[in-house]
Amino acid sequence: MARELLESIADAPIISPHGHVPASWLARDTAFTDPASLLISHDHYITRLLHASGVPLEKLGVAGSPSDPREVWRAVCRHWHAFAGTASDFWMTDSLERVFGITEALDEDSADRVFDVINDALATPALRPRALFDSFGIEVLATTDDALDPLDDHTVLAADPGFAGRVVPTFRPDPYLDPAAPDFTARVERLVATGPTAGLTFRAYLDALRSRRAYFVDHGAVSADHGVVEPYTCELDDATAERLFQGALADTLDEASAREFRGHMLWRMAQMSVDDGLVMTVHAGVHRNHHTPTFDRFGPDSGHDIPIRTEFTANLAPLLRSFGAAEGFHLVLFTIDESAYSRELAPLAGFYPSVYVGAPWWFLDAPDAMARYRAAVTETAGFYRTSGFIDDTRAYLSIPARHDVARRADASFLARLVVEGRVSESAAARIMRDIVSTIPREVFKL
Repeated sequence: MARELLESIADAPIISPHGHVPASWLARDTAFTDPASLLISHDHYITRLLHASGVPLEKLGVAGSPSDPREVWRAVCRHWHAFAGTASDFWMTDSLERVFGITEALDEDSADRVFDVINDALATPALRPRALFDSFGIEVLATTDDALDPLDDHTVLAADPGFAGRVVPTFRPDPYLDPAAPDFTARVERLVATGPTAGLTFRAYLDALRSRRAYFVDHGAVSADHGVVEPYTCELDDATAERLFQGALADTLDEASAREFRGHMLWRMAQMSVDDGLVMTVHAGVHRNHHTPTFDRFGPDSGHDIPIRTEFTANLAPLLRSFGAAEGFHLVLFTIDESAYSRELAPLAGFYPSVYVGAPWWFLDAPDAMARYRAAVTETAGFYRTSGFIDDTRAYLSIPARHDVARRADASFLARLVVEGRVSESAAARIMRDIVSTIPREVFKL
């Protein structure tokens, strides 16, 4: 039954409404330089476990650190046995076979042979970013972009008659909303300077954010993404918001006041989503940059963001009281705290028309975790209050493998429901089609 369900959507295109592949790769369509920079250096799933196995990040080309691509690849192959049973092992194995025809196991002996096969293939037209976009069957690919990004690469793609794909930006304003973010004041000053209202006032700040959101909408954006430690929200009066804003600019807020400002700005982002229609996605519950020395040397996204316990019901209550039933508002909630699925997210999505339960994300996007997700959510919220699969990756070549894992997991879960008599075969077939197509299109307004 699972095989039949999987085969029924074998030709369904990939819809990727949240990811981190740079638009520049597709706009410029330049050849990838080498196997290490393409498959290893930007994939923190891989570099973090290699680091734990004793390989220094500077020897992996992380954050542009100088390195010999062949030596990076050799280091990976020497330690690849440590990835057995991980999602990364499957993604890499599938990518090597699907894209390069490589079936040889990765180890110290095979390292140079595999490197040479990949390196030679990268020089061919079939391995250029646009050719892969077509061969992967990608219909929609969303990037994640700084709030002040000029989106020039998206403009190039939209105007290019030779590119038939759809690549949309995603508005990511996090460092402009959190007083604890590096260079917060300078960022806000640049933001306000782009807006329609003069002066460093809270009103001018909000006007500038609205203006940038409108710019993203004009360039095809369908969502705004927010990465937060806690999904705390609160509604403040204008005078209090102005006072906190000025304190944030002066760097005089204590942690309690900074929390209030962040919470109010998350509430404001929901208000703006109601107004402009951008889907609001919230990735909550991660302690970013856990190892300060690594962050200082390599910057963010270098493999040491660690999950923490996350509470949604009380934290989101002010936002949902204001906007939970607002027409057209879509709020997609992601977590790495599995206990929140059945305890909070499924019940919230089972009542509020705006709320959708985001698919397994990051540490959880592997077969067993996907099965637990479906079991935790389906009884309360069903399938149609979920988001569809989110690959959330910069590892371009692994996109088909990641979607394949999700489709197999869903086919397996649905097959069990059919065999147990809990869902009919015809209903399962429809749900399978909708999971990969109708649901993500509707949730992300595609």
